[in-house]
Amino acid sequence: MRHRVANRKLGRVTEHRIAMLRNQAQALLEYGHIETTVPKAKELRPFVERLITLAKRGIADGGEGRALTARREVLRDIPNRETVSKLFTDIAPRYASRPGGYTRLLRIGYRQGDSAEVALVELLGFEFDPKAKAAKDEKAGKEAKPKSVGGRLKAAADRFRSKRKADVAEGEVAANDTKSQARAAARKGSGGGRRGPSGNK
Repeated sequence: MRHRVANRKLGRVTEHRIAMLRNQAQALLEYGHIETTVPKAKELRPFVERLITLAKRGIADGGEGRALTARREVLRDIPNRETVSKLFTDIAPRYASRPGGYTRLLRIGYRQGDSAEVALVELLGFEFDPKAKAAKDEKAGKEAKPKSVGGRLKAAADRFRSKRKADVAEGEVAANDTKSQARAAARKGSGGGRRGPSGNK
């Protein structure tokens, strides 16, 4: 029986589970959203919300000692100083008047490989808009090189065709120049044979 057993084990030993939660919490605080399976997302939410609450308490008092203690407690779980600095300067002040519930969990479907249910975990106020990212990528993609093998082959073929057309056009211009020069030389040569040394016929 699992009476009073609070957390999911997620098929991992304790050290591995804690390390995984720390890594996911760091990614969530750094980027504002992550995708993971639903059980991992449900375990991640209280872990991250505890860190945000610690940061809120540290900056709420305004005392230097309290803030330093809170920062050290957060650094114990998130060893990245840039992420912790972002938490204390950007994320925690946003939730100063909010009593809890800093994250949102959205179920987004099933993973293709093993049909595990996948969820998007995001911080409130840092909503992820995939359409905005797609529009930005599309705008940047017009000038950027294609990344797929097929796209690169197509671009190379287009370059080859345009170069070939340019060479053909250049060859035609050169041929026309050569023909016009030959005609001019023929006119000169045929007219010069009939005339005498004085220029009379």
